[in-house]
Amino acid sequence: MAITAAVCNSFKQDVLNGVHQPGDTYKIALYTSAASLSKSTTAYSATNEVSGTGYSAGGLALSGFTVGLDTDTAYIDWTTDPVWNPATLSARGALIYNASRSNKAVAVLDFGADIVSTNAAFTVQLPAPAAATAVVRIA
Repeated sequence: MAITAAVCNSFKQDVLNGVHQPGDTYKIALYTSAASLSKSTTAYSATNEVSGTGYSAGGLALSGFTVGLDTDTAYIDWTTDPVWNPATLSARGALIYNASRSNKAVAVLDFGADIVSTNAAFTVQLPAPAAATAVVRIA
């Protein structure tokens, strides 16, 4: 199994079809290294999702949805990094998905290694909202 960071292909098509909206509820779920997530992921699934103290299936709602433009690149940002506190868990990656639209996948995050938290805050630090760094961007 593998987790490969990407904006999901289904999300790209959904954007052009007007599916995703700013007022929707976007969530982030954490996954173990046994998960298989990539650009081909189409929706949230509980398969190989993290379990542990302080974590609930489905993850957390993201807050602070904004859309911006940096030079010629449009991006989506969530201004508040999600935090599970306290948490005891191990995660290899995450899936951002739209809970308001049948749990449609938005983007996959690969942490590069298993990140472990033992009765402490587990924070997913979302990248800066810019053309070269935002999680979701259209150039």
